[in-house]
Amino acid sequence: MYCVRNVTEDLYWVGANDHRLALFENCFPIPRGVSYNAYCLLDEKTALFDTVDWSACRQLLENLEYVLDGRPLDYLVINHLEPDHAACIEEVLLRYPKVKVISNEKAFMLMRQFGFHVDKHELIEVKEGDTFSFGKHTVTFVFAQMVHWPEAMVTFDLTNGVLFSADAFGSFGALDGKLFADEVNFDRDWLDDARRYLTNIVGKYGPHIQLLLGKAGGILDLIKIVCPLHGPVWRKDLMYFIGKYDTWSKYEPENKGVMIVYASMYGNTENAAQSLASKLCERGVTDVVVHDVSSTHVSYMISDAFKYSHIVLASVTYNLGIYPAMHNLLMDMKALNLQNRTFALIENGSWAVKSGDLMQKFIDEELKNMTVLNERLTLASSLNADKVTELNMLADAIAESMGK
Repeated sequence: MYCVRNVTEDLYWVGANDHRLALFENCFPIPRGVSYNAYCLLDEKTALFDTVDWSACRQLLENLEYVLDGRPLDYLVINHLEPDHAACIEEVLLRYPKVKVISNEKAFMLMRQFGFHVDKHELIEVKEGDTFSFGKHTVTFVFAQMVHWPEAMVTFDLTNGVLFSADAFGSFGALDGKLFADEVNFDRDWLDDARRYLTNIVGKYGPHIQLLLGKAGGILDLIKIVCPLHGPVWRKDLMYFIGKYDTWSKYEPENKGVMIVYASMYGNTENAAQSLASKLCERGVTDVVVHDVSSTHVSYMISDAFKYSHIVLASVTYNLGIYPAMHNLLMDMKALNLQNRTFALIENGSWAVKSGDLMQKFIDEELKNMTVLNERLTLASSLNADKVTELNMLADAIAESMGK
């Protein structure tokens, strides 16, 4: 049974929602599912913009057949070759043997690598700035290399202002009938997943996102609707979400607040982290989140690292080193190019306290543009009464650095 929605009078969402997949890219938890968005334009010629994941192929084909209503599919526009969007290319080619494929040189190379028999069809290779007409709708193509694959491009409809934005401006989360961002409470229900999606998948490529935003700057007043490949379609308050992308891709904190991450084997370092959180709240710093590095998926901590201005790392010493899960978090911060944050450190050890110096060394030498506060809380096994002064000094230093 088909499941479609109108985006505009002659443009239809023909994608699918997935609640069965547990890990996006077999890596990131998606408890709210994910959508695979594809769009079909009915003009003098018909055009399908991208496909969906293989698991949702049947839904796409049923949707497409319904929308076309007996018409042929004339063009298949491929903006991004990642398999969660491109896996159904071969099925579309088989069912619509006269379809012409529009994409770019690198994308056609990847299609052949994935085993799609595109060379049996007419291929229209486009370059940056090229235009193409489907009738009354004329589109242009803007390359978006490394957002987040090298072949990625976006397609802009010059006629009605629709931007087919590929993986840009996407989000985790299944749509479940609600296609548009203005049909949901985005700040409450979607913003965290949108940030987690962007920062974990594309976080490393902030300069490339900035390049794409720079290209889009010349047509911002012309963009009316943003149609991403995941998550809701934007038709109102576009600058709100574009502004979020600008902040995240410049590695600027979204909120002035504190993320506390602790590595605790038996609860003593956890107690210190919780005590610090309480002290901060007493000082008016109430935008505080606390994560157990061992039980929280790293994607949530990375998202909060991009969100907050201050990060507290509290780690036991393990084999004279940083606790492994904490070290892994630091490695992910490095891999995703996190910058411009203020760190504070809590270290613990029963006989050889090393974790603080090692975390400081990693931050200083492996991360970019970071500040580490001089005040450090050092524990010998547990937080005892003789450490209250140091705990208060650490809380004061964090609050002061935040202007409290």
